[in-house]
Amino acid sequence: MTDDTLRPLGAPARYTVTAALIYANGPIHIGHLAGCYLPADIYVRYLRATGADVAFISGTDEHGVPITIKAKKEGTTPQAVVDTYYAQIKQAFADFGISFDIYSRTSSKHHHAVSQEFFRKLYDTSQFVEETSEQYYDETAQQFLADRYIVGTCPVCANENAYGDQCEKCGSALSPTELLSPRSMLSGAQPVLRPTTNWYLPLDHLQPQLEAFVSAHPEWKPNVAGQVRSWLKEGLRPRAMTRDLEWGVQVPIAGAEGKVLYVWFDAPIGYITFTQEWAEQVGKAWEPYWKSADTKLVHFIGKDNIVFHCLIFPAMLLAEGSYILPDNVPANEFLNLEGDKISTSRNWAVWLHEYLEEFPGRADVLRYALCANAPESKDNDFTWKDFQARNNSELADNLGNFINRALVLTQKNFGGAVPPVGALLDLDRALLAELAAAPARIGERLATYRFRDALAEAMNLSRAGNKYLAETEPWKLAKSQPERVPTILNLSLQLAATLAVVLEPFLPQTSARLNAMLGLPTDHPNDWALAGRPDRLPAGHPLGTPEVLFAKIDDAVIEAQIQKLHATKQANQLENAPKFAAEEATALLVPAAKPEVTFDDFTRMDLRVGTVLAAERVPKTDKLLHLTVDTGLDTRSIVSGIAGSYAPDELPGRQVLLLANLAPRKIKGIESRGMLLLAEDADGRLRLLTPHDAVRPGSAVA
Repeated sequence: MTDDTLRPLGAPARYTVTAALIYANGPIHIGHLAGCYLPADIYVRYLRATGADVAFISGTDEHGVPITIKAKKEGTTPQAVVDTYYAQIKQAFADFGISFDIYSRTSSKHHHAVSQEFFRKLYDTSQFVEETSEQYYDETAQQFLADRYIVGTCPVCANENAYGDQCEKCGSALSPTELLSPRSMLSGAQPVLRPTTNWYLPLDHLQPQLEAFVSAHPEWKPNVAGQVRSWLKEGLRPRAMTRDLEWGVQVPIAGAEGKVLYVWFDAPIGYITFTQEWAEQVGKAWEPYWKSADTKLVHFIGKDNIVFHCLIFPAMLLAEGSYILPDNVPANEFLNLEGDKISTSRNWAVWLHEYLEEFPGRADVLRYALCANAPESKDNDFTWKDFQARNNSELADNLGNFINRALVLTQKNFGGAVPPVGALLDLDRALLAELAAAPARIGERLATYRFRDALAEAMNLSRAGNKYLAETEPWKLAKSQPERVPTILNLSLQLAATLAVVLEPFLPQTSARLNAMLGLPTDHPNDWALAGRPDRLPAGHPLGTPEVLFAKIDDAVIEAQIQKLHATKQANQLENAPKFAAEEATALLVPAAKPEVTFDDFTRMDLRVGTVLAAERVPKTDKLLHLTVDTGLDTRSIVSGIAGSYAPDELPGRQVLLLANLAPRKIKGIESRGMLLLAEDADGRLRLLTPHDAVRPGSAVA
């Protein structure tokens, strides 16, 4: 019998599952895990349990400006930076139970060769457009500047440290030439414009094919489909696939000396490179995983990478002509930490390697907390109190309690061997029906990327077991109705054996421990087909030694983590503050006063009270909200960079103060007519200024 005859009708022959290549310029934090790595691992573990042929591919992205900026800050080389973080990231993933088939790196010679071959094919088949344009050049450093090497004043919000591609304060997408007073991050000098030639992929020409590709996948998550359709609606433009840099994959054509491949050209090719490396290691052919129509390609990413995996990489594959396109790109939203955006630069994060050191043996607790609160459809918040509650209430009191009672009672009453089943009552049949139905429900949710729901269903099965024991009370029946006890404990153990299977994608270390306690194999993946069976453990089957699955976490442990974050916040405030005298360093920090204005200057400003009628996020931005405001004069649109401080649904009905006679300006294609009055806290959060009492919209601010 062949693998094809065993495969369910309509199922793909194989799966290629990728998880985003992370920059090797810092450690892994919980935002990375919740965004793509944990859901990818859950999905792959489920597929393996069903017997699917899966290649789970990832690695580090070791090119691009973030690497060179890190090296410059640390006074070392880009290679030294990526060597350090590749080793750390790979080990942290392994300790956390992320089960990659291969975790490789884009700085390898093999990856350079594959990327150059890919570029060369597109070049030889005239897929690129060669274009000369003016770009900023640092005459002191004697090199062209990538977007992130240029900072200046944002034309939208006047932030003096906006990057050449985006203002991180207001979220506006920018180009370097839009910055006011631009300066080089290499030398601090003002750059000059010089002509340079690069090779562009004409995304506009490929748009009809991309639109057909996207339209063929109505099942994509709304957050993914919405962002992609927004880009397509605006119209795609050619994008340069080369850069004037030294660090990266050299452009393999004459006349391109001193240029490297755009990092978002070579990075996704890494998925192909790493698949080739893995296939060689295990003695397989790699092509079917990328070039066969009966392969399902799935990219797990965070929402900031949607455009690259849904449009730019597919455009590259279409231009090359021999590769399959992704079947799904189940991107998650962002995970915040204690009410604030996770930030590597501000050290506002829970770092995976530190967690594993401080919570030894509790990798599964973090996996559980991140999946149960996964940002699958909207940004969510991780808090240490919620982490503690989930461990103590859901894992210890629910799952751990059920397993412990079933095993300890069996050991006490039947010498640690599975007792036989006797006559069944309606209560027993109801439990068996729940047991039989659960694996299909859980599997359907896993197969459709609803991991949070799937975990909830698995935990409901554990709750059903607890409820069954509470209703039957075998510890009491041991004296009054001893003939009932074997059946109750047998069914409880069968349910425990199913939990070992269905929880393995989420809690692999816990599943292995549970299998050991049940006397089942622990050295190979669980078989999903064995889940739900009422006879997985035959009568007389010897069990292992019961042990506590989850110890409770004390308040003091959680308080220490919260205090650690408070210390980080205080350090950030001091580090980013002006250098006052030592005795003033801990005082309230406020911006310096601006130059004087005359009374006439002030009277020219028309400050009004307005009422927010509606608010929504601006597509493809993290910080911009599009507000519809009743100004008393009219109803107008205002774009404001407050998405990091306010959710859209909390603004309608709120009164705001605005500068009503500010000249209109288009921001992300939306005409913004006015500016809201805001205050910035010491921690950088923006606060709307509002009237103390409700007043009529249009009231002047005197």
